[in-house]
Amino acid sequence: MNLKLVFYLIGILNLFLALSMTAPLTVSVLYNDGSALSILNSLFITLLAGLTLVLLFRTPNKGIRHREGMAVVALGWLSAGIFGALPFFLDGSQASYLNCLFESLSGFTTTGASIMTDVEVLPKGILFWRSLTHWLGGMGIIVMTIAILPLLGVGGMQLYKAEVPGPTADKLQPRITETAKTLWKVYLVFTGAEVILLHIGGMNLFDSFCHAFGTLATGGFSTKNASIGHYQSVYFDTVITVFMLLAGINFALHYQALTGNIKAFYKNSELRFFLGVFLLATTLVTWSIWKNNVPALAESLHLASFQAASILTTTGYTTADFEQWPSLARIILIVLIFIGGSAGSTGGSIKCIRILLLLKHTYRELRRLIHPRAVIPVKLQGKVISDDIMSSIWGFFILFLSLFIVASILLTMMGIDLTTSFTAVAATIGNIGPGLGSVGPTDSYAHLPQAAKVILILCMLLGRLEVYTVFILFVPEFWKK
Repeated sequence: MNLKLVFYLIGILNLFLALSMTAPLTVSVLYNDGSALSILNSLFITLLAGLTLVLLFRTPNKGIRHREGMAVVALGWLSAGIFGALPFFLDGSQASYLNCLFESLSGFTTTGASIMTDVEVLPKGILFWRSLTHWLGGMGIIVMTIAILPLLGVGGMQLYKAEVPGPTADKLQPRITETAKTLWKVYLVFTGAEVILLHIGGMNLFDSFCHAFGTLATGGFSTKNASIGHYQSVYFDTVITVFMLLAGINFALHYQALTGNIKAFYKNSELRFFLGVFLLATTLVTWSIWKNNVPALAESLHLASFQAASILTTTGYTTADFEQWPSLARIILIVLIFIGGSAGSTGGSIKCIRILLLLKHTYRELRRLIHPRAVIPVKLQGKVISDDIMSSIWGFFILFLSLFIVASILLTMMGIDLTTSFTAVAATIGNIGPGLGSVGPTDSYAHLPQAAKVILILCMLLGRLEVYTVFILFVPEFWKK
């Protein structure tokens, strides 16, 4: 393990993080909201930390191996959360630094779980930074940074493999730098398009940017206490639903479609599964809330489609207090928490590709009981899935559920009720945000014990970095030469 290289690259990440703080600083100055000094101080502290690491650990290029790549991703994300918490802390938004760290990592991991009880009183600069954290985390600070690593004499494929969600990391371009640039171009195009559409519909420019950041990152931080429900607008709900679904689709498919290969969309098995789950969930939730004579059928469909898209893509925006919905609707939303978006999207949780392959593998085992001697491979889009990939997926699935069970038990040991414990852990490890019980769509995580917040912070990190990347740091062999 080349620790000098790891700390050097984390220093580079801190420099980029400091640079990104100029955006909320500009917003603060424009609105004269009083938060400029705290953001400026945060910028200088982050810049100083980054420069120190770069100067102390500058090392000749010996290439970056997969171990260094995974260490940089895991430690770099933690570093981003630590320094990203400074604007909240120095501005006095929260007296507890742990609360600020919770909010910061919730942003960078695109979870959207908040300890802020009243976001509408926050200065514009702090609100903008809060939204920007999950926009940066959505595509990944790591993926963005690898676009400039070749200029520093360091390759980036190992970083890309460790960061990009899903069981595999396909390159869109021959070189990783071009891949990173391509991903960000698509990300920027979609973000810009949503900002324009929201602004055309009457949302002010500041809120349009913040909500577009939250949508494309599938993060869910809003500038309003009632989230998107604040606007009571079918137009806004429809625009955001469409972009949440787009954000939950593999960005490689978006790139292919934008370059003329429209067939890539309907030929993709994972996309068909993703849209099928969305349509089935929307239908069941619509029927559940409509049959209870709460709203009319059209309104039921409107509410159900938005919430199904929000939970499936792990965005976490809300337009209604779904905790008050019938049991069937709530259980469907809980199931969606564990499915998540597509691999290669900004969504979190287990991912559709893994669920689809696990279902195919289970069906194969049933067929083998009938035909014991038959050779029945697991296929996806006509290609045979190797046993190594299936073993990795099963390992991830078991590790994910084990983490969920252990964390839920730990929260209940602190006196937190079962519903809150269960859904808080599911919502943080799945990077969704709102749960049920006392962390429902109209509540925050502020009231939870400090120890519970530490556990949920770990859940957010493990969920965003797909469990393996963090857990491997605790394996002694990982640090040996």
